[in-house]
Amino acid sequence: MNSRTKGILCILSSAFCFALMSSFVRLAGDLPSVQKSFFRNLIAALIALILLLREHHKGEKLSINRRQLPLLILRSIFGTVGILCNFYAVDHLVLSDASMLNKMSPFFAIIASYFVLKEKITPVQGAGVIAAFIGALCIIKPTFANMDLIPSVIGLIGGMGAGIAYTMVRALGKTGIHKSVIVFFFSAFSCLAVLPVLIAGYVPMAPMQLAYLLLAGVAAAGGQFSVTSAYCFAPAREISVYDYTQVIFSAVLGFILFGQLPDGLSVLGYILICGTGVATFLYNRRQDRLQADSVKGR
Repeated sequence: MNSRTKGILCILSSAFCFALMSSFVRLAGDLPSVQKSFFRNLIAALIALILLLREHHKGEKLSINRRQLPLLILRSIFGTVGILCNFYAVDHLVLSDASMLNKMSPFFAIIASYFVLKEKITPVQGAGVIAAFIGALCIIKPTFANMDLIPSVIGLIGGMGAGIAYTMVRALGKTGIHKSVIVFFFSAFSCLAVLPVLIAGYVPMAPMQLAYLLLAGVAAAGGQFSVTSAYCFAPAREISVYDYTQVIFSAVLGFILFGQLPDGLSVLGYILICGTGVATFLYNRRQDRLQADSVKGR
């Protein structure tokens, strides 16, 4: 099995784990999104802390400098907003709709990278962003008659928060910071940020609800480990498109566990967003090949 195949299998594992996480979050029942987010991030923080201690024992440099701290804080703020909004959408929408709105994050990352990292947006990327937003509108169905309008908009805001957070991670990656530091800082920050709201509005949980939230945390950790391993095996341009399988996993789990079926407009939105993602993926690969051929020609 070559590295690319391993990367694809890991990205598929990640997509399934995150779809499973969303299912467990919904199965936890009528609990505040803040409470669900806290337990999800608590598990991730504990796992990241164990990894940090292991890396420290190996002598790895795990310090944070002044340039990295503002980026870590911004990554954590937007990441927390992304999770809270996504969990709210998961509780109030068809599971596959919530998952698809969250998958708008790559397109928001393109826009955020233009302003934050000064990366140019090509005409193809610009067209992709527009097509993806049209797809999102098919899912949101912005009419006052749509009872799911507010949860849909919140889900889209969650995708935006995730996209900006990923841009900050990209900026942090250029500073040489250790990945475990980013994961731990975000998870700990998110737990502390929601803790006052959690204490003020804590809702007592049945043992099964707590079990579902802990399982959501384990599934999220599995997704993080899988996606990290995937990008170690192969570059993003070769495997990132397979991450859209999360929508398929979410649709299947949503039907099996909750009897959910997306409507026709939502399916059209899925096709537009996934199709745009695939087209952008193929375009990027073609540009990489042209660039590589140009370098060889010299």
